[in-house]
Amino acid sequence: MKIKQDIKVAIDAVVFGYESKNSLSVLLIKRGIEPFKDEWALPGGLVLNDESLEDAVERELKEETGVTIDYLEQLYTFGSPNRDPRNRVLAVSYFGLVKPNHFKIKADTDAVDVQWFHLSELPKLAFDHQQILDMAHKRLKAKLSYEPIGFDLLNDEFPFSDLENLYMTILEKEIDRRNFRKKMLSFGIIEETNKIEKIGSGRPAKLFKFNKKKFQQLIVNDFHFEIKFV
Repeated sequence: MKIKQDIKVAIDAVVFGYESKNSLSVLLIKRGIEPFKDEWALPGGLVLNDESLEDAVERELKEETGVTIDYLEQLYTFGSPNRDPRNRVLAVSYFGLVKPNHFKIKADTDAVDVQWFHLSELPKLAFDHQQILDMAHKRLKAKLSYEPIGFDLLNDEFPFSDLENLYMTILEKEIDRRNFRKKMLSFGIIEETNKIEKIGSGRPAKLFKFNKKKFQQLIVNDFHFEIKFV
């Protein structure tokens, strides 16, 4: 049986941004070429013959947005026959979470503009990129139950309220703060320091730091962290 196959492979990157006590955002580019010219989309493009998927993600992000990220996690492969009107294209998607103010974004190559958008204020997205974004957001929320994420989004030493706000921003729900604090401290992945910080007109808050060694031990033992909501 003769098999006819003419499939191209692309990558798409969902880069979430988080800033202290702010809403979750995503990095989008405005396309400068057809199809969907002048519409907003996720950064991405075709994988070159001589590069890996990871190299392709790094290259496309750098070219289209000016952003360089050390780690993106593979999400899912999207392969609907009609997802791209030009060709049959399989898109391997990746996602990550960063601090927007760590990067100076700049549109180039196929992108004519690049911006951070709050998830509550998204424009209409090209291709099936809304579906990709929705799945990435769902995966990000799910990860909080088995892997503490985002400690690199906080300062090396931080008040516990910053950690609570990070979780509530990603989960988009009010957590049971007393239960959250008790469980987080019981795992030993954060430690209290002997420092305090004055926050606004309230009383000074104790500062904490992340214990990476303890965290790695928990990951090996299939860490699971159930979060209770108000």
